[in-house]
Amino acid sequence: MSNNARLKSLFVLPSVVVSMAILVAALVMATMSWRERVAWLGAAASALPLLLIMTRLMLAPVPRTSESMPLALLVAFGGVTVAAWELLYEGAATWRPLLAAAVATLLLLLYVFWYSRFGRHPDPRLDVGARLPDFELADIDGKTARSAELRGAPAVLLFYRGNWCPICMAQLRELAQRYQDLAKLGVTVWLISPQPERRTRALADKLGIPFRFLVDRDNTVAEELAIAVENGVPAGLPGAYPPDTVMPTVIVTNASGTIVFSDQTDNYRVRPEPDIFIAILRRAGAIAA
Repeated sequence: MSNNARLKSLFVLPSVVVSMAILVAALVMATMSWRERVAWLGAAASALPLLLIMTRLMLAPVPRTSESMPLALLVAFGGVTVAAWELLYEGAATWRPLLAAAVATLLLLLYVFWYSRFGRHPDPRLDVGARLPDFELADIDGKTARSAELRGAPAVLLFYRGNWCPICMAQLRELAQRYQDLAKLGVTVWLISPQPERRTRALADKLGIPFRFLVDRDNTVAEELAIAVENGVPAGLPGAYPPDTVMPTVIVTNASGTIVFSDQTDNYRVRPEPDIFIAILRRAGAIAA
């Protein structure tokens, strides 16, 4: 997975730059060449979805998306179809608009079906019914936190990639909004990331909720749990983040330390809704009572 992750870390910025270049060039060519105008508009349509996805994630972060993003794919393939029609059936265009549309669509396909996915194999140690493994972390005050401390009360453990990940941040804000519901159930929440302590402290200050913010130094625990990603941080990211990160993971335990919910997603854009595991926690509490 390391070599694959290294390639993925180099994918995001170039793919956005190339898609933007195709969009701008296609729109310019559409205004300059009346004969090829429709074909170039098709190429522009193919370049647009990936740019819109990235813009949305950065400016209006969402905690999850659909797995295969069918609408984006439909638009991109529609653009390819238009460019191909103009070349092969109408004879009104050269091969250039079709090539541009094909490249833009290929980048979108790589993002949806390759970049977004980890190739992950769920670890049975984190499956429902298993006991939460023993491990140690450090909180933002430098104090040691041991997983054994979680026994005696229900708990939610959320491993997230870092402040640089817009979907992670949206997921954490969504969870913070459910603080009252979790507090009523007596749930302890641990938010865990391998990012530098100062980043985690900044996040804790920003969210302003009494969750426990923990730092997995050198990704040690993630390595133990087989959820680490070497070289998983996108290249060119500002902020001097270390290169290694973690696969987003949500683990929910009951008061005895048994895992009652486990989300080991294979797609960084697909995250569980809090309603799912809150309902499980309520049911587990009722059964225990």
